[in-house]
Amino acid sequence: MVAFCMSSMEHADDRGAKKELRKEHPSGWLYLTQHDAIPILVDALLDLPPNREFNKTELAAHAGVTRQTVGNYTDLLCEVELIEDVPNTSPRRYRVADSDVVRELFELNSALNSVGE
Repeated sequence: MVAFCMSSMEHADDRGAKKELRKEHPSGWLYLTQHDAIPILVDALLDLPPNREFNKTELAAHAGVTRQTVGNYTDLLCEVELIEDVPNTSPRRYRVADSDVVRELFELNSALNSVGE
């Protein structure tokens, strides 16, 4: 699939066509960040203490968005392994996932924060 996408990109003549091809075959990064609220939610997750549990209302307050916004993206955040359900909780609680995605995201954030220091 990547080879097809790269081949198609090379043959696209204009920026608009390339942009549309990227939207049709998004990278993991584009898939995640194509939603306006995701960067704010991810930034808020990066700011939480390790193993901190939260519900949608608490994450919304921490991120400075509405509970509905968090609700709109909870499934996506779980799908890409940024957050995970805390079993046997009611109301439903979440935590930052213990995943390669989260570890890499923290590394990227650390590297970006150290630029220019």
